[in-house]
Amino acid sequence: MSLRADYLKYTLHFRFEAGTSRGSLTEKTSYLIRLLDDTDSSVVGYGECGPLKGLSYDDRPDFEAHLQQYCQEFNDLDLQLFNWNVPIVLNQVISPRFPSILFGFETAMLDFLAGGRRLLFESEFTQGHRDIPINGLIWMGNQAFMKEQIEDKLRTGFTTLKLKIGAIDFEQECDLLAMIRDRFSPDQISLRVDANGAFRAEEAMQKLERLAQYQLHSIEQPIGAGQAEQMAELCRHTPVPIALDEELIGQMEYVHKFRLLKKIQPQYIILKPTLLGGLRHCDEWIELAGRLNVGWWITSALESNIGLNAIAQYTAQFKNGLPHGLGTGQLYHNNVDSPLRIEHGQLHFDPTHPWDLTAAF
Repeated sequence: MSLRADYLKYTLHFRFEAGTSRGSLTEKTSYLIRLLDDTDSSVVGYGECGPLKGLSYDDRPDFEAHLQQYCQEFNDLDLQLFNWNVPIVLNQVISPRFPSILFGFETAMLDFLAGGRRLLFESEFTQGHRDIPINGLIWMGNQAFMKEQIEDKLRTGFTTLKLKIGAIDFEQECDLLAMIRDRFSPDQISLRVDANGAFRAEEAMQKLERLAQYQLHSIEQPIGAGQAEQMAELCRHTPVPIALDEELIGQMEYVHKFRLLKKIQPQYIILKPTLLGGLRHCDEWIELAGRLNVGWWITSALESNIGLNAIAQYTAQFKNGLPHGLGTGQLYHNNVDSPLRIEHGQLHFDPTHPWDLTAAF
């Protein structure tokens, strides 16, 4: 009666070419963790490790070798079903240098403990009684493609749109924002933009002043991570609220998290469990944000529905009325079928809809 872990490499294929300031994406590789009792396979816990190429702290060529090693080290612990807990095991086995593996193992263990039903945190959300407001994500591309996405999101009931900017001409991006703002007031449609660090520090304030004309809710990561002094200066004087995203990656110690937020004092932070080391690390960011009066929301990072489900259920525990970034489950044509649905700009969980993992396993 010992716990055993293994994994499956799973390549997700996009429905379209998804543009970001770091290039275009057509596929995404994830590693699905499977945790079970070696004498009884009726209960299986699933988690997902999905490092993002060019962004994740653990995006490295030997990632899979380390994942295989961690599965073996986990198995070598010979954990009995009655004498372990999640934080202790994670600290014993997995280095903080691999945040996506931390997230994958953590959520697989939580799923196993809850009976292997993909119900990590039962709530009104998982009962189908309360939905999670989400933003509609507009991927980069030519202006016609971005307009098409905008119209689709508006037609399907989204009231918060998030545009990725920094890839096409800045004037064309401003034209898109102006088009939306000419039709809808900020009370009708909330606008977020995500620069993914695309602005140079010396030009950022000028661009922020231009973007302020469109009454934006916020801008994510206007300049690249690792420029704390410049980011702090921007946050002090910005006409558009700034949300830190990439800036948080790699900050695995509580005291380092505190120092970063205290120094920069952003208006918001964005929490991506896969990139930040899992739910326990998100707990720390949320606690610190509360202490320092910093707003926050939670965003998925191109996970399959296995990872997205864990993040959504975690998000539903909090009384945070801001729209979250949890709409990425629709991106893939070979995603696993799950109870998650997007309806009228909100993420809905249908408890009557069964999981179907055959696409992956």
